[in-house]
Amino acid sequence: MPGGGFSKLPNGSVVVALSLPSPMDDGRTARFLVHAANRARALTRLRNLGLRAVYLRGNAEPPTPDEITAVLHHPDGLLWRTQPVPGAVAELWHPLGWGRPV
Repeated sequence: MPGGGFSKLPNGSVVVALSLPSPMDDGRTARFLVHAANRARALTRLRNLGLRAVYLRGNAEPPTPDEITAVLHHPDGLLWRTQPVPGAVAELWHPLGWGRPV
């Protein structure tokens, strides 16, 4: 089951983070970040992009402060990257939006 969580920001909006299979079909796990007005809207944004079976159950893996900063500085508020391999350089964030493979 995918892990994930959320953080409520001081302005009332939320950042939702989900760990799902990588869209690159390499067998790794990817971390998806969404900034939205509330949790339901964040999940709806992901579902509208083709991730139909996305649910957030609990708050086991909330977004880190670095992840929150990354998604807040992106104009669309939708990012993903594969989970880093220990000892390897961390991958940059990829935008997740219309017209991009999911």
